[in-house]
Amino acid sequence: MLKGLGAMGDMAKMMKAAQEMQGKMAQMQEDMHNIIVEGESGAGLVKATCTAKGELKSLDIDPSIFNGDEKEVVEDLILAAIKDAQSKATDRAQAEMSKLTEGMGLPADMKLPF
Repeated sequence: MLKGLGAMGDMAKMMKAAQEMQGKMAQMQEDMHNIIVEGESGAGLVKATCTAKGELKSLDIDPSIFNGDEKEVVEDLILAAIKDAQSKATDRAQAEMSKLTEGMGLPADMKLPF
């Protein structure tokens, strides 16, 4: 009577799971380029759009803030909007990673490389 492959069968299952995870990670990396988040500052006067990978895609600046006397304020608002978008991108990427790890039966807080 055969009892199966024992440890060899377990190793094969682990290798298959690792390959599946690698494929899902690669797909998620690609998806991160297509997920768009928006950050803002100045109550929406400046908006920055970036991918979940943190790549800045666009800026939208309300013309009412263009005043030569307030150059530093405008610069600060632009930087704040970009930082907000990048922070949201990081949060979104972590949320997507949590979905992936939970779907594979791994702890939600497991850190995997991007």
